[in-house]
Amino acid sequence: MKKYIYFCIYFYYNKNMASTSYIPRPAYLEKVIPFVNKPVIKVFTGQRRSGKSYLLLQTLDYIRQTFANVNIIFINKELPDYDLIITHSDLWEFAKSKKAEGEKSFIFIDEIQEITDFEKALRGMLASGDYDIYCTGSNAQLLSGELATLLAGRYVEIKVHSLSYKEFLQFFKLENDAVSLTRYMIQGGMPFMIHLDDSDEVRQEYLRNVLNTILYRDIVQRFNVRNYSFLQNLMVFLADNVGSLVSANRISEYLKSQQLTVSTATILDYLHFLESSYLVHRVKRYDIVGRRIFEINDKFYFEDLGLRHTLKPFDSAEVNKYIENMVFKHISINGFQVYVGKIGEREIDFIGTKGSDVIYVQVALTVSDPKTFEREFGNLLMIKDNHSKYVVSLDEYAVGNHQGIKHLNLRDFLLKEL
Repeated sequence: MKKYIYFCIYFYYNKNMASTSYIPRPAYLEKVIPFVNKPVIKVFTGQRRSGKSYLLLQTLDYIRQTFANVNIIFINKELPDYDLIITHSDLWEFAKSKKAEGEKSFIFIDEIQEITDFEKALRGMLASGDYDIYCTGSNAQLLSGELATLLAGRYVEIKVHSLSYKEFLQFFKLENDAVSLTRYMIQGGMPFMIHLDDSDEVRQEYLRNVLNTILYRDIVQRFNVRNYSFLQNLMVFLADNVGSLVSANRISEYLKSQQLTVSTATILDYLHFLESSYLVHRVKRYDIVGRRIFEINDKFYFEDLGLRHTLKPFDSAEVNKYIENMVFKHISINGFQVYVGKIGEREIDFIGTKGSDVIYVQVALTVSDPKTFEREFGNLLMIKDNHSKYVVSLDEYAVGNHQGIKHLNLRDFLLKEL
């Protein structure tokens, strides 16, 4: 099984795609396999262009390898061929017309949020027992509205991220060294860039197009956004304040300095729109001693640093922000719910929780200075439990531990399964 996942070359053929080859992402396929041909809807969620469509194809090819004579129904809402599938009724009729009589059909629907009231059709398909259902969505509201209500307990979400550092090395056939880490930090991990010329100008143009697509299709059109100028200003503000405490009041003060006046309610709405597109992730603060979540002053991190740099160009003086963003993303990719920790007057950069597993992580550019060393390790030493604790820095020879706290170089941490 492992041999199949890692070494097979995948091809998918249908009338819309001649021969599509792609690099497999086995970590995601392994999450899907336990639910294949089971009565639950498999939903791939994540930022647009993060590779969800190719994961559908990867799953499809696994199914073809596993089951004999399967009937595949594939709907890609980004292709004009499927423009007539607008509502849940259209989806239901199309699926029925393609269904194999007396056999289960495997149906794949790419960008399902483009179909009005799609959840009603999915409920009918699931109830009929005639379909094994897989779909992708690029909006977080996909699983927070009627789908969650109508299909509670009958779907599983597979969260898809742009490339991890490990995947980035594999995709681009790079060595794990400081040069590759810097390239990842600047370029980001959008999977399609493997097909582009090795040119900064070409990559930047591609990333600008991706960002514009996210803005117009997943925010402006979906939420009927009218103040596009404010949306742009808000994104630049978040790009400039990666890892800093952010509140609606602070954003309001910033806007006033730019001779702009926007209500607090509008600010909160637009932050929600950006989160819903998976462009940014909100991280709440958690009181370790009081075991409560603070309702104000959150932090925001970008799903992909390459997209962040289209808003505010890469600046070597801000590497500490990028390191923190990369650590956040790696903890998230490993399936943890992430918080910013608070213990007394001190801050823990990240707390990750996954079931009964908990990790604590401090992030620094370097801990070679004694005061920085004391601060980063000292903050973690205040936590009196036995869960894993890490200090992550760019120090080339970051190895070993201090009183049980592991010190890791950023590259080693980004390759570590947590």
